[in-house]
Amino acid sequence: MRMRILLLLTIALFLAPVLEAASDPVEGLWWTEDREGIVEIRQSDAGPIGRIVWLLEPVHPEEHEKAGQPVLDEENPDSELRSRPVLGLRILEGFEQHREGDWRGGEIYDPENGRTYRARMRITGDGEQLNLRGYVGTPMLGRTARWERYQEENLPEGSIERDIPGTADNDKATQ
Repeated sequence: MRMRILLLLTIALFLAPVLEAASDPVEGLWWTEDREGIVEIRQSDAGPIGRIVWLLEPVHPEEHEKAGQPVLDEENPDSELRSRPVLGLRILEGFEQHREGDWRGGEIYDPENGRTYRARMRITGDGEQLNLRGYVGTPMLGRTARWERYQEENLPEGSIERDIPGTADNDKATQ
């Protein structure tokens, strides 16, 4: 009996670093390239998904004709989805891990123009930068955005709840 317990403890000691390394480095909070938004990326059954959890301007400014109203997904090609707030919108999905730190086959939705692009993402350096390449057709015909990991413990004021529900109306970029 003692031998079994000792064996289990030894196995647990050796497996702990392996299990810790298995956590997905893409998960977490990421500043967008322009630092006007924060996207939370989490694992789902379908791979990493991400949604906007903070915006610098989640409502239209005073000088805008829609002053004080939430910024909506007005450029979406599906007219039924144009009334969704951008804050909380799922913009990343469909990624499969190609190798450690490298995901491919996904999509990114850009609420500024209403377009969905094929995408790949790669963690660089010490895991503090995410290179996200959106493209049409081939990755050679695309653009890479560099997102930085959000370092603070708490999100800035005005952020939304940090979970990604599977059934919310504003959960998918297109339907």
